[in-house]
Amino acid sequence: MALPDFARPYVAAFASRFLQMLQYRTAALAGFATQCWWGGIKVMVLAAFYSGASLASAPMSLAQAITYTWLAQGLLALLPWLGDPEIAQAVRTGAIAYDRLRPVDAYALWFARSAGWILARVLPRMALMAAFAAVALPLCGLGEWAWQPPASLAAGLAFFASAVLAVLLSTSMVMLLNIAAAAALNERGINALAAPVVIVFSGNLLPLMLAPDAWQTALLLQPLAGVVDIPARLYFGLMSGPQALVGLGLQCFWLTVLVVTGHLAMDRTMRKLDVQGG
Repeated sequence: MALPDFARPYVAAFASRFLQMLQYRTAALAGFATQCWWGGIKVMVLAAFYSGASLASAPMSLAQAITYTWLAQGLLALLPWLGDPEIAQAVRTGAIAYDRLRPVDAYALWFARSAGWILARVLPRMALMAAFAAVALPLCGLGEWAWQPPASLAAGLAFFASAVLAVLLSTSMVMLLNIAAAAALNERGINALAAPVVIVFSGNLLPLMLAPDAWQTALLLQPLAGVVDIPARLYFGLMSGPQALVGLGLQCFWLTVLVVTGHLAMDRTMRKLDVQGG
C-alpha cells in the first residue's frame, strides 16, 4: 500500500535514523554487557532483600522482581534521560535553521527521527537481554535468577501494546528535552537534570510497586511510570482486565498531553530561535 504524500517525509526520517543507528553494533554489545553486569548486581541485592525480610504480603514475588530487573535493563535505552544527540548537534552548529525551512511540520519530523533513534537502540539490546536472561541462565542452571515468561497470553499481548505506547511516550519526553536544548542552545545541563529523575520515577532503579503504599497512587499516575513500570505490571498480570485498560489509558493520556505540550513549545521556540554556529 502506498503511503500518503504527507506521511512520506516522516516515515523516511524514521527509517533513515533507524537504519543509521543499527550500524552501531559494537555500542549495542557494550551496552548489553554493561546492562548485564548491573542487572546481576541488582538481582543479588533483591535476593538478599527478600531473604532478609518478611515479605509474605509483598506486592510482587522475588521471581517477578528479578524478571522486572531484567526487563528494566533490556529497556534501559528506552528511558528519556537525554535528548537526541543529532538534534543537539544541529542546535550547536546552527543546522537547526534548515528544519525551519523544510515544508514539513518540524515537531513531527523531530519526533520521527527521535523515535527511530530510540527504537534502534532498544531492540538489539532487548533481544540480547532476553537471550541471556530468559534462555542462557536457565541452561546454566540459574533458572531462579532467570527472566520468566509473561503471566498469560493476554498479559503478553497487553505488554506488547503497552511497550509500543512506551516507545511513543518516551519519544514525546525526549522531544521536550530536544526543545529545551534548542531554547537554551545547549543540552548538557538539561540532560544532567533529567537523568536521575527518569531513573527513579520510571521504575528502572527499583520497581515502583516496592515503594511505600502511601506513594503508590501518585507513582502510578505520573507520566514516567508508563515507560517501564506499567508495561511490567501488565507483563506480570498485576494489571489485568479493567486495570489493564486503565494502565494503557494512562499511557495514552500522558502521550496526548506531552505531544500537545511539546508541539506548542516547539512553535514558540522556533519563533524565537537564535541560530548559532561557525
